Amino acid sequence: MEQTLGLLEVYQSGPLTVVGFGGREIVDQFNLAEYRDELLGLMESHGCHALAIDLTGVQILPSGLLGILASLHRNGVKVSLFNACDTIREVLEITHLDQILQLHEVEI
Repeated sequence: MEQTLGLLEVYQSGPLTVVGFGGREIVDQFNLAEYRDELLGLMESHGCHALAIDLTGVQILPSGLLGILASLHRNGVKVSLFNACDTIREVLEITHLDQILQLHEVEI
């Protein structure tokens, strides 16, 4: 069940919610409030306890979005990132977010 919800593509919703950016490098019209509202809406409406984010094709994650993901983690949501490029992995290591956000690679 894939649907586009504003800025995010939702591949699965429920206790485990899987979202992505549709292969965009990220995000020409980045609006932190819109991403935050979409993610929080998904979490609330589906009773989400785990969030998987597909970063395939994404080259840059704005710091505000990283802050949202860290905040979700602090509020008890297990956040996993899939297919992060080397640049994103480096940023996560420098900020030590790689210690709280799980990183995975999968073939798509």
